[in-house]
Amino acid sequence: MLLAFDVGNTNIVLGVFKEGELIQNWRLETDNNKSADEYGMVINQLFQYEGLDVGEVEDVIISTVVPSVLFTLQHLSMKYFNKRAIVIGPGIKTGLVVKYDNPKQVGADRIVNAVAAHAKYGGPLIIIDFGTATTFCAISEKAEYIGGTIAPGLKISSEALFEKTAKLPKVELEEPGNVICRNTIHSMQSGLVYGHMGMVDYIVKKMKKELQDYSESEEPVKVIATGGLATLIDSGIDCIDHVDKLLTLEGLEIIHRKNKRQK
Repeated sequence: MLLAFDVGNTNIVLGVFKEGELIQNWRLETDNNKSADEYGMVINQLFQYEGLDVGEVEDVIISTVVPSVLFTLQHLSMKYFNKRAIVIGPGIKTGLVVKYDNPKQVGADRIVNAVAAHAKYGGPLIIIDFGTATTFCAISEKAEYIGGTIAPGLKISSEALFEKTAKLPKVELEEPGNVICRNTIHSMQSGLVYGHMGMVDYIVKKMKKELQDYSESEEPVKVIATGGLATLIDSGIDCIDHVDKLLTLEGLEIIHRKNKRQK
């Protein structure tokens, strides 16, 4: 079995693959203060609850945008699974040609998403990841990572309103149904959710137009959304073609296959 870690600023998503098939996944809170032993105990309990044997884990792969957690998970991998984890970063085979000015600046999660989306849907592509930040990535039909956009995520925007204002409360991130709202909570939900939908719609339209300069075919640009809030945003706009919440885990499994012999 393969154990895959997708470490974000807010959550860690774990996936277990058996013979290339995702058989189980979980979501944990990212905690910089947790030790390898604490994470190890949690993972042991999750495996036991699902009737899985940690002894069957043959490989571990990690994608992280939180450097402080990386050492912890690498230590966990050696102590609990006796495996040296594959870490997404320089030197790892992905099949992508990264056109960023400095390829090292591209987040590991964005690379992994691009690998999975291009393998599943072909190109050209726009990939939107609704995480702590909302990221947009443009991929050509030749598997070139061209670049993208980074915007504050919905949760960050919501927390900023609460923390930086004296009277505005915390609100649930859901559609209020109207943009002309008659109370503060609905007014905030409207601005946050519908404002984010409008941003996504505008950036996708502009990105599709710019992608024409990199395309040698007439293939339409497919828009793939992932991340915890993808379904909420997709419900109010028409520019997203597919919502694929397990995209990053699937990308990790693909990259593992490309790098298995290098270990």
